[in-house]
Amino acid sequence: MKNICFSQNHYGHFDIQLLTLKVVMNTPDSTNQQIPSRNHKPISQILARHGLNLTREKTTCLQINTGLVCNQSCAHCHLEAGPYRLESMDLITAEQVIEYAARNSFETIDITGGAPELNPNISTLIAELGKYTQKLMFRSNLSALNNRQNDQLMELLRDNRAVIVASLPSLNQGQTDSQRGNQVFARSIEALQRLNSLGYGKDGCELVLDLVSNPTGAFFPPSQEQAEKKFRQTLHRKWGITFNNLYCFANVPLGRFRKWLKSSGNLDPYLERLASAFNPCAARGVMCKSLICVSWDGYLYDCDFNLAAGLPMNRRKTHITDMQRKPLAGTPIALADHCYTCMAGTGFT
Repeated sequence: MKNICFSQNHYGHFDIQLLTLKVVMNTPDSTNQQIPSRNHKPISQILARHGLNLTREKTTCLQINTGLVCNQSCAHCHLEAGPYRLESMDLITAEQVIEYAARNSFETIDITGGAPELNPNISTLIAELGKYTQKLMFRSNLSALNNRQNDQLMELLRDNRAVIVASLPSLNQGQTDSQRGNQVFARSIEALQRLNSLGYGKDGCELVLDLVSNPTGAFFPPSQEQAEKKFRQTLHRKWGITFNNLYCFANVPLGRFRKWLKSSGNLDPYLERLASAFNPCAARGVMCKSLICVSWDGYLYDCDFNLAAGLPMNRRKTHITDMQRKPLAGTPIALADHCYTCMAGTGFT
């Protein structure tokens, strides 16, 4: 694939009851610092061995991270988003992002978080950014979207023909709730049914509803083709739900997931598995070659994972107000060991 990126009481916080991961909550520390394993080589050496040099091509996608506020505290979250986080894109930065999108032509604009539904300026971002792209994407954890106060947001997404990329870790309620919190599975199913009622994911309709599934532990996802077939059959048989595509991604060793890997002694083995699954074809199609990511505070990164790792574009902090045009083709991509995730197997993009 290629280029496939408040208050607690008001929105509700789902208490995590983890069955497979013990998570160190919530405050970021030095865990995301990239410490090379003794047993796998730096990603730059692997790329060089295959004659690959990871540099930018034409930038076609603008990804916008609206902040780390989320109604969930997921065990695998590379950003450590949650209901207690304060990072959220303010109106001034939102307007600067809109101005940047208006100055440049992006084939795709990708809105993510945290839970972007919880950003107070999300309606403005959707309505304005929809004017400047052929394809507007909106990433949702479903439970944040399934809030009666967000009925108008669903309709706004529909009116702007936004592609919804929705997270659904598993068809098993216990596994999903263990990763995401009590009652998340039920609320996610209800959200999918409501999206279907608006025309999303239906045959013959232009409203695209894609699903994303992540494992609940330190292992790789199953075959995407087999998983999509199972998801399609089960969701339709049990709940009458239809969707367009399912994407299965490995968990990125950053944030809470990296903390668990490190504390459980699984960090080096997991990184070694990623490195051993390196696929030159996947490396040639990684999203960072054609994407620019802007954080909630307006700074630029090659991708959302580099944002989480604290690796700014060109390895120096650049604000969106200092970038009038798109990044130049040929600019090197900032690399670290988490980049193995996007280049393992069929890749992440």
